[in-house]
Amino acid sequence: MRAEEIREMGTEDMVTRVRELEEEQFRLKFRSATEPLEDPLRLRVIRRDIARLKTVLRETVGGRAEASAAANAAASAKPVTKAKAKPVAKAKASAKTGGKRRTNA
Repeated sequence: MRAEEIREMGTEDMVTRVRELEEEQFRLKFRSATEPLEDPLRLRVIRRDIARLKTVLRETVGGRAEASAAANAAASAKPVTKAKAKPVAKAKASAKTGGKRRTNA
């Protein structure tokens, strides 16, 4: 299945197709544990189709969410501040070294 074909599908169709492929993948994995498969590369094809479907789904759903988030951010127009980095704690002495800290030198 190509990404162009997936983009032509509706959101509900994509979700349904992902469920079907995941079920088929489960059945093939289960069968591969008990007997050799006729087409072992089918598992790879299914895995990649699921990944393509989920990627396009994320693009379509995420694209709408990003657009509304950008509109909300532009409307509020508050300056964004960065969080300060926390100081790094020193390594504690362990019982193995007798309470002394080890150095790599």
